[in-house]
Amino acid sequence: MDLSFRFAAESDVPNLVALVESAYRGEASRAGWTTEADFLDGQRTDADEVAGLLEDADSRVLVAAVPDRPDELVACCHIENRGDYAYFGMFAVRPGLQGGGVGKAVIAEAERVAVTAFGVREMHMTVISVRDELIAWYARRGYTRTGKTTPFPYGDERFGLPKRDDLEFELLIKPLA
Repeated sequence: MDLSFRFAAESDVPNLVALVESAYRGEASRAGWTTEADFLDGQRTDADEVAGLLEDADSRVLVAAVPDRPDELVACCHIENRGDYAYFGMFAVRPGLQGGGVGKAVIAEAERVAVTAFGVREMHMTVISVRDELIAWYARRGYTRTGKTTPFPYGDERFGLPKRDDLEFELLIKPLA
């Protein structure tokens, strides 16, 4: 699929929230393979969080669209400059397009942006450790499991409503060229 990339604008916030929610939460997310519906309910993000990312000088929200429909978002991610490395998060691909190469293109563009915009040589991300298939996908893109984990923020509804008590985040790292 041919994609065009740009940085998100404030006018994109509602579409970004809808895209992220559709990829991770609820029944609609089951059309793709990135769903978290089996172990989390509730929201994945909201308009205030996304708007805050857009206002942060150390952040970029990258969006992908089909070139002839630039306002119809098919994927997104957040890239944050953290000094020695960039942090990659809020990665979402429209569920019906997952498995077709869109995610590969987005992560490659995010890595390029991290190097060119922030001058970093490493990308970090955290993934819920029970997401074996997703972690394997990142490993095929050069990300390494570190074994370093942080607890899931149980009780903080901004991260969702857990359906299990064994959730934690694992740090994955990739050196960038």
